[in-house]
Amino acid sequence: MHPSTNPKDWSWKFWPAVPLYPYGRRRTLCKEIVKDTIWTFDQLHGIIYTIVPIRMTIVKLQTGGLLIYAPVAPTTECVRLVNELVAKHGEVKYIILPTSSGLEHKVFVGPFARRFPQAQVFVAPHQWSFPLNLPLHWLGFPQKRTQVLPENKSLAPFIDEFDYEVLDINLGRGAFTEVALLHKRSHTLLVTDSVLSIPEDPPEIIQLDPYPLLFHARDNALEIIEDSEANRRKGWQRISLFAIYFRPSALEISKLGQMFSDAFKAPQQSPKAYFGLFPFRWQDNWKQSFDALRGDGRPFVAPILQILILPQAPRQVLNWADKVANWDFHQIIPCHFDSLIKASPRQFRQAFTFLEKQPSMSEDLSIRENQSLLEKDFKFIRELEAGLVKRGIATPVKEKV
Repeated sequence: MHPSTNPKDWSWKFWPAVPLYPYGRRRTLCKEIVKDTIWTFDQLHGIIYTIVPIRMTIVKLQTGGLLIYAPVAPTTECVRLVNELVAKHGEVKYIILPTSSGLEHKVFVGPFARRFPQAQVFVAPHQWSFPLNLPLHWLGFPQKRTQVLPENKSLAPFIDEFDYEVLDINLGRGAFTEVALLHKRSHTLLVTDSVLSIPEDPPEIIQLDPYPLLFHARDNALEIIEDSEANRRKGWQRISLFAIYFRPSALEISKLGQMFSDAFKAPQQSPKAYFGLFPFRWQDNWKQSFDALRGDGRPFVAPILQILILPQAPRQVLNWADKVANWDFHQIIPCHFDSLIKASPRQFRQAFTFLEKQPSMSEDLSIRENQSLLEKDFKFIRELEAGLVKRGIATPVKEKV
């Protein structure tokens, strides 16, 4: 299954609904994870070339047909790749939207479902929209084929092959919901945003067009963009710091005057190069920040969730994590960054110890040591949280359990 070389096949005309890079040209890369059983479909999204994979997972049903978790944009290329699986393994039977808060995920479900009109659509509970909460079919979900994922699991038609647990946090102005889905036969856990892992090298989908990697590999606007394996890796690791922390400690923002002065001298002043604008300066310790973030590759919870979201309901989150950790799995497929994390239920549960006053004695010492290294990179998000609480936009976090 190879990506298309025809740019027309990458076209996504609904990109203004979520105007993120790569806008109207979204490439798709399909990868087989478990032979004849599980496939991932990667696309990209981001801003100012800070781009990360966004991922759909397809699982073959033993009874024939396919289940789709977290659809991506149904471009001509994407639909062709899905139909190659349909031809071999049967029609798309179920489409699952596993989140209520991720606009970058739910915006694709309606268009995707229309390309596969025989599929039943299941959505996470408490879907919401802003400024008004609208009915599901007003949000583009097929009216007669869409239902909320049943609270009574026995009512889910795919439950013989899967298990699921729903994390549903009331945030007042909306909900943070995530559906963890276990494929029993392959011992594979599917999650959306709850945990992730950062690969050391850039994912293959980003390397189809390496310009964003090379853009961020530069140390200043005057540096010429050169393509090399080392620069691609350097650019990816800096992109990861941007995406995870927004403003990592090793990053300095250039003063406005200096930024425009450098832009006039920049060797590349095209629109693609943002007219030479490059407002970033990295300190020498940026690689140390990345290495601490990556750790040993085990799953962790993104700082934005650690600080702003999950502490709103620590007991509820830990109960959910405990239930998921009781499942039998040895690999995790998240919707972002690494496409496959080799991890045990114990390692999944350890990712949530930041919600505990006294983490279990079984927690690895290396995790606690690594957390202290990361703390300086949390500073911007902690300041963001304080500002939101002060303005009444967010509520103070609950005490740890």
